[in-house]
Amino acid sequence: MTLTNAIKGEALALGFELVGVAPVSPVPELSFYKEWIDAGYAGQMGYLERNADKKADVGRVVPEAKSVVVCAKIYHTRQPLSTECLSDARGWISRFAWGDDYHDLLTKKLFDLTDFITRKSPEPVRSRLYVDTGPVVDRVFAKYAGIGWFGKNTCIINQQMGSWFFLGEIITNLDLEADSPPPDRCGSCTRCIEACPTDAILEPYVLDARKCISYLTIELKNEVPVDLREGIGNHVFGCDICQDVCPWNRKATTTDEEAFQPRNELVNPRLEMLAQLTEDEFRETFRRNPVKRSKYRGLMRNVAIAIGNSGNWNLRSIAERLARSEDPLIAEHGQWALNTLQANQNRKTNGAG
Repeated sequence: MTLTNAIKGEALALGFELVGVAPVSPVPELSFYKEWIDAGYAGQMGYLERNADKKADVGRVVPEAKSVVVCAKIYHTRQPLSTECLSDARGWISRFAWGDDYHDLLTKKLFDLTDFITRKSPEPVRSRLYVDTGPVVDRVFAKYAGIGWFGKNTCIINQQMGSWFFLGEIITNLDLEADSPPPDRCGSCTRCIEACPTDAILEPYVLDARKCISYLTIELKNEVPVDLREGIGNHVFGCDICQDVCPWNRKATTTDEEAFQPRNELVNPRLEMLAQLTEDEFRETFRRNPVKRSKYRGLMRNVAIAIGNSGNWNLRSIAERLARSEDPLIAEHGQWALNTLQANQNRKTNGAG
């Protein structure tokens, strides 16, 4: 067995569902990444711009880098899709954030795989590993490692398993046997583009993060632009719509990984429950969970928007309470929610009259 095959076998034994090897070489997608940054599509995600040069050349991360081992871990569980949960009293947390923080799980597995590579390699190993945190364009290397193709929503799609998986990679100086990128099988389908409520997918394979619901509810730390609030709908953390409607996810593989199973009330959570959380309860509820990234004020801002979009007059008192918040960010969005509910109620009343 070659070292490459041994590495792949160990990755699967560690619990990754997909593994492949990408060569370290210039590819068009890495050049486009710099153009994407220069166009301003990254919004306030300054960390992406700061690492742009390294992302374009992983040799700056690991000198003499020759290969990137890319591993994928499925997080899709047997739960409804966001497009199937339409209650006006409930919000939506993206399915990747229902369980434990994926960084912890994948990082440990990649450390174990790195130890295996070091033990098995006949030559000295220099490597670095990353899980969505380092100067690596994960999806580009995932494509060239044969994990999947770039979907028009910019997610990596695997023909057998769909797109619900996390990526992690090991950059190494070892010259491993590289895989080949799979063909693009999106064809003429544009369902993801058409389904995006905020028109964030400008054209196939080009996403303006500044309009993306995931960016607006997670990465953006200040006021959400008023013209984008309605499109956010009931999303309070992240968004799954473009993957929910993807035909390749109709029979997507699910996981029994305990860490990714939903915590209590995080699937389609009640807006009233979320709005009533104190800061201490927020920290406890989302301890070791991705939602903590939004911070308390960010989540309350998002809940206020979801309440305003709900049209549910029974949530009026909650909107009023959010509008009285001592935090100006929460208060402004709470007042917007209250105004939106009132306008919606007026339309109903006038229509009934």
